[in-house]
Amino acid sequence: MVKHLRSAPDTAGLTEIHRTAYRPWGGYSSVLSGERFQVKRLFVKPGKKLSLQKHHHRAEHWIVVRGTAEVSVDGTVTTLSENQSIYLPLGCVHRLANPGKIELELIEVQTGSYLGEDDIIRIEDEFGRA
Repeated sequence: MVKHLRSAPDTAGLTEIHRTAYRPWGGYSSVLSGERFQVKRLFVKPGKKLSLQKHHHRAEHWIVVRGTAEVSVDGTVTTLSENQSIYLPLGCVHRLANPGKIELELIEVQTGSYLGEDDIIRIEDEFGRA
């Protein structure tokens, strides 16, 4: 089956990864990536938030799986619950926070010309990375 998927033209460029990276706010696992997309599972500890940031080469779509997400996009704050989602256009200034008492879990779908972790322009960060 794997040999067939690797040789089929429509799936040959896909990569499945299940590595988990831990950060002060929680972490993420890369689930699937292709030429112009990447899917990650993010988990954010209660009371923690990610950097206020933007990207030059990618847009993102966040889908809440569990918990409550507080999302800031270009200064507008939105609260999302389970099964709700938000689109983050390329270049927007955004931040994800978990205001709840349980771990926030979401799926992040990235699309764009470059999806490397070095395409994060941190504007503000409570962990001293900006």
